Amino acid sequence: MNAGSVARGVARQPLRILLGKTGLDGHDRGMKVVAMMLRDAGMDVVYMGIHCTTATIVRTAIEEDVDVIGLSSLGGTHLAHARELIGELRQQGLDDLPVVIGGTIPVEDFPALEEIGIRAVLRAGSPREEIVAVIERFGVERRRVRDESPAE
Repeated sequence: MNAGSVARGVARQPLRILLGKTGLDGHDRGMKVVAMMLRDAGMDVVYMGIHCTTATIVRTAIEEDVDVIGLSSLGGTHLAHARELIGELRQQGLDDLPVVIGGTIPVEDFPALEEIGIRAVLRAGSPREEIVAVIERFGVERRRVRDESPAE
């Protein structure tokens, strides 16, 4: 059994991860590499590509029932897009849906991203093991919380 399909020691459906890039940033090679890493680790990846709106990302996350959203940023607009995305998730009642961000993120912006609600920052060049472990940790955690919540 692979890491993407194990939670609390019980075989599960693979973790579902949405990857997208907001705004006009068209550099997507790194996000494609991350998508392959996560697929190789046994996760299902919903790859949205470039030029997504935050509203489209949120709508797709709901439709695809994803466990984690991965936002990629290489264009310096990470704070504004992260703030907008987290705001839209909260409006939809999805405060528990973890969002991680990757790319060329200045270290000095980490505290602001955390304050906004970003759960982790994975900088360009992060090792595969770290990327997979972070995504898996947040995905498994979200499933655990959802499984323990009373049905509506």
